[in-house]
Amino acid sequence: MSDPNNPNIKNRTTPQWGLYQRENFWKPNTGEQPLFNTDPGKLKELAREKLSQNGWHYASSNAGMSTTHLANRQAFFRHRIIPLQLVDTNIRDTKVEIFGHKVSAPIGFAPIGINKIYHPLGELPVAQVANELNIPYCLSTAGSIPIETVAKANGQGPRFFQLYMPHDDELTLSLLKRAWDSGFDACILTTDTWQLGWRHNDVATGNYAFYRGIGADLGLSDPVFKKRLEAAGIDPTKEPEKAGAMWIDSVWHGRAWTWEKIPWLIKEWKRISGGRPFVLKGIQSVQDAEKAVEVGCDGIIVSNHAGRQVDGAIASLDALENIVQAGVGQKVYIMFDSGVRGAADVVKALALGAKFVFVGRLWVWGLSIAGYTGVKHVMKSLLADLDILMDVGGIQTVDQINKSLLGKST
Repeated sequence: MSDPNNPNIKNRTTPQWGLYQRENFWKPNTGEQPLFNTDPGKLKELAREKLSQNGWHYASSNAGMSTTHLANRQAFFRHRIIPLQLVDTNIRDTKVEIFGHKVSAPIGFAPIGINKIYHPLGELPVAQVANELNIPYCLSTAGSIPIETVAKANGQGPRFFQLYMPHDDELTLSLLKRAWDSGFDACILTTDTWQLGWRHNDVATGNYAFYRGIGADLGLSDPVFKKRLEAAGIDPTKEPEKAGAMWIDSVWHGRAWTWEKIPWLIKEWKRISGGRPFVLKGIQSVQDAEKAVEVGCDGIIVSNHAGRQVDGAIASLDALENIVQAGVGQKVYIMFDSGVRGAADVVKALALGAKFVFVGRLWVWGLSIAGYTGVKHVMKSLLADLDILMDVGGIQTVDQINKSLLGKST
């Protein structure tokens, strides 16, 4: 079972991720058991057992009746991989390049906020695992650990900063400068979350960690925001709820930005970073994808926020297909997230034209279950799943993954 003495391993440019399967098969011989089941359904239920009610609600809630979340999964189900046989996959290669970084696989950590509600160490274990596996890490503006501290945990790993843009230019620039100074070398503006979507369970339980004074450390450590707190007469050590509320109301403010602001943001990020990439996350229409190209974006992430923002929306995978068919991928770097649960989903998104895929809930569940160890187990399992799929599916390199590999269910 994936012979560790396979002579082809030494000729590969990426690890034999599939050996993680053998490692787990062998564990009972040494009195051990695999850490936990990474089947997404079982993973989700185990996370539910570990989390508080509020932590679970925030991790699992979707907008409205969850129909967008359902559509995301149905779209993956409609597309079927057609394996190729008798292909020499012995020295297959999972690596890709993203924004100048050579990384282990076309898989990255999607930006997800307030990790402290899932684990006391918040974003730190996640950033550490990303570095160890050499896959990109995205830090959310809604993160619960200061930017600089997360950067240290991520070491030399490739990392990007996801921006929720305040209606306060000085604060926006401060966040971007801190991110750049800490080694986050791409800016990702999320466009679909000026405020949270209507999520029934969270509303019904008053579940908003920031209003409880939890998870605002990224903002509370910002020098410009500290001035804002002082001007408002709020001492975060004595009034953490007010401080947390002021912070999150500055970034999830409910006040929409428009296309007119984007050239300014691109210009400022390029000035601060010396020309590094700028990306829009949340694109779902061909019209918006073409507009992103027009205003000068380097990339887009086709995403519906995993169904957490607009109920009844188009599946992100269907949006990806529409955007690629319109020829936008020839003009801008297209990435994908929303609804990914395994390596087959990664391959399907790549086959439909994405160059890179971000995953979110999988690692959140791993973090919730076992912290650093849980995140690493989930992500190594996903990488092994991809490696094995390429091996048995006749795929030698990531750039061979295209639409010819897909059929559709009837």
